[in-house]
Amino acid sequence: MDAFSKLVVSLPGQERVARHPHGGRVFIHATAEETGGAFGAWETFSAPGTGPSRHTHTRESEMFRVIEGTYRFWCGEDVIEAPVGTVVFLPPNVPHEWRNVGETEGRLMGLVTPGGFEHFFMELERTGADTMERILSIQEQFGLIEG
Repeated sequence: MDAFSKLVVSLPGQERVARHPHGGRVFIHATAEETGGAFGAWETFSAPGTGPSRHTHTRESEMFRVIEGTYRFWCGEDVIEAPVGTVVFLPPNVPHEWRNVGETEGRLMGLVTPGGFEHFFMELERTGADTMERILSIQEQFGLIEG
């Protein structure tokens, strides 16, 4: 992969739209291809009470910043309440999950390093995966372990 050596911009209203397994929209802001593999970045929108099931990333570390709403994050044995402005760093190979525990739609900025996992959301959108079996098959391709 080429080095990250030129500007990457994601303008409002021109984002690449994908989706999350829990049904929320995802705006892709930067991909591994655009950043020389350094990172991938996206924004996730989630309805109240929604979020991913417990899972483990085997390839990358994650960072989230709460932009709107209130979230709860679980990482290993740790649990934190995350109001607007909270930044959470999740290590690889540790089971984790998050949930919008507020009463309105929430929004998170997400970043993975190294990049590549952002394509998971794009693949869900491209394939229209709508059953747990199809979603799990795609998760496996991205080194994501359920549970």
